[in-house]
Amino acid sequence: MMLALGAAGLAGVGGLLAWGTYEPNAPVFGPVVHRGARDAIYLTFDDGPNPKATPAILEVLTRDAAPGTFFMVGRHARAWPDVARAVAQTGSLIGNHTDTHVKLHLRSRSRIRSELAAAHATLSRLTGTAPVAFRAPHGYRSPLVPRAASELGYRTFGWTFGVWDSAGPPAEVIRARVRRRLRPGAIVLLHDGDGYDPAGDRMPTARALPGIIRDVRDAGFELRSLSELLA
Repeated sequence: MMLALGAAGLAGVGGLLAWGTYEPNAPVFGPVVHRGARDAIYLTFDDGPNPKATPAILEVLTRDAAPGTFFMVGRHARAWPDVARAVAQTGSLIGNHTDTHVKLHLRSRSRIRSELAAAHATLSRLTGTAPVAFRAPHGYRSPLVPRAASELGYRTFGWTFGVWDSAGPPAEVIRARVRRRLRPGAIVLLHDGDGYDPAGDRMPTARALPGIIRDVRDAGFELRSLSELLA
């Protein structure tokens, strides 16, 4: 009986740790912001900057007076520094998405720290502002990740829903997926870059964006920046 209870307890602990590792919004290892004000929607873009999609997305956001948040990969920012600077010049919030887009839950404390610190240095140098927001690649974390993020003064963000635009579906599919899942306060995960290929094609997301913005506003929501959730 005691052995059975002990095994059940270990299984419960293992399940909790797995949930904390693979669920991007799980609070097991520390607080994660994954929703905002009920009258707002927050558009976020991961894995950039990208030489084609990021400028196209910026053009739409500027034209439609819609804020966006960009979680950038350090090595991609170094590959396309002018694009990173262009994002900063719009006043968009820029967050740290590691230096090489590694899955952090598999890495040592020193590697995690170096991934965050290298991207932090790159983004600070290129944009003139030190990032204060962090999102882990794929949302995967370990107990070591929040410690490293805290050392750099970061607030960690997850997302309310993603639409798998990273798989490259057509623009109309991306738009429809977002429209179906809109809900109060949602932080929407989109991609302006490819985490493993600085020049990967993310133009379907850029082409979907005007329709997404219209759908959000038609549904009665206001588009806002994650900057209001940093406090």
